Amino acid sequence: MVTADYLRSVYKGKRVFLTGHTGFKGAWMLQILQWLGADVKGYALAPEKDNDLYNQVNGNELCYASVEGDLRDLDMLHGELVRFEPHFVFHLAAQSLVRRSYEQPVDTFMVNTQGTVHMLNALRDVQQPCIGLMITTDKVYQNPERGTPFKEDDKLGGYDPYSASKAAAEIVIESYQRSFFNPADYNKHQKSVASVRAGNVIGGGDFADDRIIPDIVRALEFDQPVNLRNPNSIRPWQHVLEPLGAYLYLAAKMSEQPEEYTTAFNFGPNEEDMLTVEELTNIFIQQFGRGTYNVLQQEGALHEAKLLLLDSNKAKQMIGWQPKLDARTAIRWTADWYADREHTAHEKCMAQIKEYFGDLS
Repeated sequence: MVTADYLRSVYKGKRVFLTGHTGFKGAWMLQILQWLGADVKGYALAPEKDNDLYNQVNGNELCYASVEGDLRDLDMLHGELVRFEPHFVFHLAAQSLVRRSYEQPVDTFMVNTQGTVHMLNALRDVQQPCIGLMITTDKVYQNPERGTPFKEDDKLGGYDPYSASKAAAEIVIESYQRSFFNPADYNKHQKSVASVRAGNVIGGGDFADDRIIPDIVRALEFDQPVNLRNPNSIRPWQHVLEPLGAYLYLAAKMSEQPEEYTTAFNFGPNEEDMLTVEELTNIFIQQFGRGTYNVLQQEGALHEAKLLLLDSNKAKQMIGWQPKLDARTAIRWTADWYADREHTAHEKCMAQIKEYFGDLS
């Protein structure tokens, strides 16, 4: 079970190297790890905006050390990782926006694919047992939009540069798993590495461009209607605590049986728990208490998948993981976070963290 007591027994006093700690998911992960008693060294670019969640929760104060660094800088990343000698590595850093990947394809491939090479190569030189989770995305699959959920052994692909860069990263990860972190040779290298695929994460504190929840919040703040580009697109929406809890649980299980989980895992909601963009918007507006939306008619719009579903049975069977929050609950939690004007960002995050992990003290 993904409980506070179990996770604290694993991570308390451990050194955790967390890339992308200044991003939306990274700032939530940083708060969880600090709450669990881990010593976190973050490695990431500076937050893009003054109101980013990392700044709102005073992320620098939650870190054992925070390094402003670029994944493309092989020597810097290598030095920071190896000197820290982590027990766990969570590689979240990425260029994560599909629309930006069309504008900056070279940077997207350099960060997401070559950056993963740099991380894995540096991990080879850590001189103690170490668990590494490489976070990619649910968009790594070649997607004919046939309506069936993707399994981990389905064909990788990617129409847009973001998806393709992450699919390429998966190929890199599998190569390193076989070549340098092979479970059969664990006693020699003492590294256990897995890749994890999740996406369409929502939650309080996301202020990125071209993502549905931040777009809704910005429109509501200015009393403007929300403009929906792809109202009928179906996504496996999940609260940010779902994949982060799954990552922490998987890495904990890997620390107990490091030779068992050198593979890829999907972490998504149950198959029946899928909503369109328009349904998500309606639920958010209703929970928030106000707002309207428009459906945009776009000519020449950039390609984005209309249908994306994940099969998470492998994780359920191998490690006993189950999603805790359905999509509607995830949306309500997210709307409540933004509507709450009485508490600080850190207080709001911690209240939901404690509720999710069953620690209501």
